[in-house]
Amino acid sequence: MDVIISASMLASDLSRLSDELARTALAGIEWLHIDVMDGVFVDNITYGNNVVKALRPISRLYFDTHLMVADPTRLIPLFAKAGSDMLTIHIESGGDTAANLAEIRRLGMSAGLSVKPDTPVEQVYEYLPLCDMVLVMTVEPGYGGQSFRTECAEKVRVLCEFCNENNIDIKIEVDGGINAATAKVVKSAGADVLVAGTYLFGAEDMKKAADALRQA
Repeated sequence: MDVIISASMLASDLSRLSDELARTALAGIEWLHIDVMDGVFVDNITYGNNVVKALRPISRLYFDTHLMVADPTRLIPLFAKAGSDMLTIHIESGGDTAANLAEIRRLGMSAGLSVKPDTPVEQVYEYLPLCDMVLVMTVEPGYGGQSFRTECAEKVRVLCEFCNENNIDIKIEVDGGINAATAKVVKSAGADVLVAGTYLFGAEDMKKAADALRQA
């Protein structure tokens, strides 16, 4: 299966979101990664369900929404109503992780579970039956433009092997410091979805940059 590219909106020109989404689609990129930060779980604050709702009518991109929030429980129905396709929560967040993953699916979205760089990936194993995707963070969440942590590629490999050995069909997404060089590392470890922000939105030719990720 070909790798999926998810363009991180955090690195886009937020004053020209409509144009940036159009540029993403024209580049042949399938997913838009939408980082939602609350200033509590991480230091930064970004945007919320109202932005997703505003963007949904103007884009056919798959909305890959990543909640970096203290407790996602009350937000799940808001993002379902706004039009998110995938909703990823953190295993380190508050709330009932199993119940939240089940609720994400019940509301018609795909369910993702994310782990920070220092969280052992084995902690997600018990939740895999409730997941459509696991997001392995290769930088500390909160800010774009950080450097890739090479040791996190091993977590991707370990997770991929566990899923293969146990006939678990999920996607493995990687986010943080992804470029043509690091894409090769995580793809060889078993990644299915690559999140890239600065590398894509900062490129003069976004399609060429996206193609380089696929061909890495």
